[in-house]
Amino acid sequence: MRFFAFASLAASLLPFAHAGLSVDLGGHGGASVSIGHRRSPPRQSIADLYVASESPVAKAGLLANIGPDGSKSSGAKAGIVIASPSTVNPDYLYTWVRDSSLVFKVLIDQYTSGQDASVAARDLIDAFVSAEAILQQLPNPSGTVDAGGLGEPKFNINETAFTDSWGRPQRDGPALRATAIISYANWLIDHGNSSWVTKTLWPIIKLDLDYVSVNWNQSTYDLWEEVDSSSFFTTAVQHRALREGAALASSIGQSSVVSGYDDQADNLLCFMQSYWNPSEGYMTANTGGGRSGKDANTVITSIRTFDPAAGCDASTFQPCSDKALSNLKVYVDSFRSIYNINAGWQANAPVAVGRYPEDIYYDGNPWYLTTFAVAEQLYDALIVWKAQGSLTVSATSLAFFRQFQSGVQPGTYSASTPTYGTLVEAVASFADGFLTKNAEYTPAGGALSEQYNKTTGAQTSAADLTWSYAAALTAFAARGGFASPSWGAKGLKVPSVCKANPVPTVAVTFNLTGATTNSGEGVYITGSVDALKIWSTTDPVPLKLAGNTTWSVTVGIPASTIVQYKYLKLDNGTVTWESDPNNQITTPAGGNLTINDTWR
Repeated sequence: MRFFAFASLAASLLPFAHAGLSVDLGGHGGASVSIGHRRSPPRQSIADLYVASESPVAKAGLLANIGPDGSKSSGAKAGIVIASPSTVNPDYLYTWVRDSSLVFKVLIDQYTSGQDASVAARDLIDAFVSAEAILQQLPNPSGTVDAGGLGEPKFNINETAFTDSWGRPQRDGPALRATAIISYANWLIDHGNSSWVTKTLWPIIKLDLDYVSVNWNQSTYDLWEEVDSSSFFTTAVQHRALREGAALASSIGQSSVVSGYDDQADNLLCFMQSYWNPSEGYMTANTGGGRSGKDANTVITSIRTFDPAAGCDASTFQPCSDKALSNLKVYVDSFRSIYNINAGWQANAPVAVGRYPEDIYYDGNPWYLTTFAVAEQLYDALIVWKAQGSLTVSATSLAFFRQFQSGVQPGTYSASTPTYGTLVEAVASFADGFLTKNAEYTPAGGALSEQYNKTTGAQTSAADLTWSYAAALTAFAARGGFASPSWGAKGLKVPSVCKANPVPTVAVTFNLTGATTNSGEGVYITGSVDALKIWSTTDPVPLKLAGNTTWSVTVGIPASTIVQYKYLKLDNGTVTWESDPNNQITTPAGGNLTINDTWR
């Protein structure tokens, strides 16, 4: 495998970098380095070289994957983001609402900040908005626009529905799409185009925000599309979307929705706190899944909900908050011993990281985007510490900071103190180390796949992953001191009482005939929603015999929801399922529903 031309330089400097090399914050471009207390002349670091070389490659790689003119997105409609041009092992030639929204948030930030103010960039953003408006209205296996369809995670790149089996619904997509388009809307308002925002953008945004407001406390597949439960990432991005959505609504005279969005945002903020694992110092990524909960989900949450005006607020999990820093250390440490390419480094060295330590997808490897995310959280923290002129070490974040200064004590350290200078330099060097780790396994030419092998470092899984390129660009921007505008996280208070969203329900009566039973055997139903016990065989919903041949039960199920279910018989723990496939219904928006089934 061939690497960048600076790989030999990287190899010669890495032993020093991980033994205590640190980089000044002064611009990074000509940073000075220090080993111990000796300072060498200014020179470019490995991270500097990587940023300079990879930045244009990442931007070009991202644009190549956007239709209709991207060189690797043949067949994609205008504004459609392909996840990857890979069509086999794995087939990623689809468009995901999540990935597309994250990618276009990068492009919108570049355009609105003046980093790329080209006409082509503006045209691409407008094409994205138009494409997403089409996808919103497209009936799909999750439902229609008014009945669950906005939770559909992926579509074909020609703007048709993907109808095969998948992990549905995924409720982060509408929130992320709303955030991306709201960023564009705010810029347009600032530049005197509020009428177009109200007429064109607001109807798209409102559909997503209304979906979030109604469905935020329903189960969802996580951003890795594997666990169906509540997800910290989803909860946090939903919270952000409703906050900034309420502010936008107020600014364009749509005041009727503001209080509703704010109320549900309060509930989400309250619910966010429940993911914290205080005894072990990390955010549990998902409420289900049977794993440790140590997951890149949480680090990506911190950078996707970064608000530079919020300081180091822990309730919104800001990058420099004590909880986010403690969580980062626990997450990174979980990968130190499971990847061969991390062997031999010191216990506080930057390492390659993946999605979660129990991962088996493609045998479980480091991902470029997760390793970039660690660096980005640290760069975001540095932005805030420099702006406020101090940093705080708490009992919660103490273990994180003691990686860099073993004797540091809890307290607040101003920029004039040696402790502040030492810690800030060390964190900057630490962050650069994660970029350096990705640089080690970036081949000549700079193409970024999804993963690199945990033993050899060779790229694996999907080639030219669009999200990998986007993650590189946001990490590089944060290293340069860029932060997106505030979204309203400053000064928020966690409600003293958490309230569940009162989702409207429909009374669904399930009638079943043809289910003959033996003595002691009962008939039950279970399915994909909480009311049907989420496919439980130990606590399913019992049916009662109504008459001689019909078994029946009435259950309150969320309205406007696609539900899969199946009948089963239980006899002293022995389970007998009816034959495949699963049954499926879509509940109406209100009223009652009666289903008449026959045992298969």
